[in-house]
Amino acid sequence: MRWFSRKQVPVLGLDISTAAVKLLELSLTGVRYKVESYAVAPLPQDAVVDKNIANVDVISDAIRQAVKISGTKLKHACVAVAGSAVMTKTISMSAGLTEDDMIEQIMVEADQYVPYALDEVNIDFEVQGKNAKNPDMVDVLLAASRRDNVEDRVEALSKAGIKAKIVDVEAFAMENAFTLLSGQFNDKGGATTVAIADIGATMATLNVIHQGKTIYTREQAFGGRQLTDEIQRRYGLSYEEAGLAKRHGGLPDNYAMDVLDPFKKAMVQQIARSLQFFVSSSANRTIDNIVLAGGCGSIPGIAKLVEQSLGAPTHVANPFINMALSNKVRPQSLSNDAPAMMIACGLAMRSFD
Repeated sequence: MRWFSRKQVPVLGLDISTAAVKLLELSLTGVRYKVESYAVAPLPQDAVVDKNIANVDVISDAIRQAVKISGTKLKHACVAVAGSAVMTKTISMSAGLTEDDMIEQIMVEADQYVPYALDEVNIDFEVQGKNAKNPDMVDVLLAASRRDNVEDRVEALSKAGIKAKIVDVEAFAMENAFTLLSGQFNDKGGATTVAIADIGATMATLNVIHQGKTIYTREQAFGGRQLTDEIQRRYGLSYEEAGLAKRHGGLPDNYAMDVLDPFKKAMVQQIARSLQFFVSSSANRTIDNIVLAGGCGSIPGIAKLVEQSLGAPTHVANPFINMALSNKVRPQSLSNDAPAMMIACGLAMRSFD
């Protein structure tokens, strides 16, 4: 399967995360995107574990539900595998090779780069451009993922009546969506270093982007499920009830101070720790801006708290800020879900490569 292949058909962005399936359909007129349809279908607790699909049938049911809610007519989609499931490496190859020659050479030499048996992996590559040191060579990005990571996603889509047209990598999708945000803060002519803290239900991913390219990614086990679990424990609710109360309110007055505030502080500490790992691993690089993505990015007041605590301008991700909306899309719902839709947005943008 080609991951980076050119498309002839528009694709849905389908982000399968731990807590939900997120679907997005975009169109493009001139330079302006339009949200044609979108949906978020919740998943039960153990359908996705550590970014791996544990139950294909449950995922395909949720995809079917998302398609129904959204009203989309598209039958092709772009999905992503987690960065931790993908090995990427940039290699140099002769600029004179055709694509077929490159495929042949990569397959012959792949065991040098890929730590798995070749019949267990999906491999793809994309030419990045001329090698800076040798103009006769090109830099080629090689990506390999264990086949079951890819096949589980393809099967879940197929069972829901959707064809997986492209399998992308979450970090690349995030980088793609980031192009929609860069105008929202001063990017010093593109020289800015921006940290995107993508905090979902069970995983906090830090992507650092410099001059539009991902230079660092780190995943940590932390997420909004810890808040849901505490709401469950404190107020005697089921997992589903706690999730609904977290999103829509109706909890006792002491919730903000006793439950939400400690979680927000833990979230700030998590981001600070991830940033420390980045700063200590890079040559004196500082962070110019922080962007909060993922479901936890919508927590009221979190951006202000991160900015005050970490001393860097902090923004909540909203890739839809300059987009038109079809009359099928409710603006308030989309705005609430926007921070969690970054990966789905980066995937949907693959329609227009």
